[in-house]
Amino acid sequence: MLAVTAHFVSLLTDFGLADPSVAACKGVILGIDPDACLIDVSHGIARHSVAQGAAILWAALPYLPVGVHLAVVDPGVGTERRPIGLQTGRGDHLVGPDNGLLLPAAERLGGIVAAHLLEADAYRLTPLSRTFHARDVFAPAAAHLARGVALGAFGPPLEPSTLAQLEMPAPIASGGRLEASAVFVDTWGNVQLLAELSDLETALGRVVPGDELAVEATDGSSPNGPTAIELRWRLTYGQAEPGEPLLCLDSYGRLALAVNLQSAAEKFGLGPGRRLRIGRR
Repeated sequence: MLAVTAHFVSLLTDFGLADPSVAACKGVILGIDPDACLIDVSHGIARHSVAQGAAILWAALPYLPVGVHLAVVDPGVGTERRPIGLQTGRGDHLVGPDNGLLLPAAERLGGIVAAHLLEADAYRLTPLSRTFHARDVFAPAAAHLARGVALGAFGPPLEPSTLAQLEMPAPIASGGRLEASAVFVDTWGNVQLLAELSDLETALGRVVPGDELAVEATDGSSPNGPTAIELRWRLTYGQAEPGEPLLCLDSYGRLALAVNLQSAAEKFGLGPGRRLRIGRR
């Protein structure tokens, strides 16, 4: 287990930056722990997209210091869904809703070694809003954890097997092709898929730079028309000509459909949730 970085708190939400929600959460954390070091993972998660939030947490958290990670994409706020805190094998604490958001990242950080319900009034704001648990439940919990309060003080233990599982569409290798879902689009318009190189090579065999591939939607068309996208496997974007599409492994270890110096998402009408089929040509 790595040493915990004292007072370190990361934040991920689907709140955007147009209203005071993120500032309110940060203000609560700093009011409880003035020494907190705050870092934003993202506040641009598509609204209510638990899967996208989970995918970005999975990508980012291994590169952050061991600490407390607050994540809120919570379309079930105020319902019977549980507020939870997790401790990982690496030593991190993750706090957020029990809707599957935290689980992929927790597994990548060494797995869940403890899970607790966040219900102790001493570590919540009062009065408690039914619609803003990020401010009133999760931000205080994150701050108190960053100050060194033990996770067990927040509420009773939970059996990890009872935590809500996220329905993340798995890659499928069949008939010499790989089916995979787009999970998010980065700043440059590259489309990250929920698949890794091992998935591609299970389906197609070993791939080397320059291998000719084709991508189509699972309905048999290309993502934006009747013809499959013809591209090549590349190690990096600059191996393709400007405007040329490519498939590569992105910096977080997932397959990405890209266009050198252009946006693949815009050129091919792609976005999160699209199901794509990759094969050789």
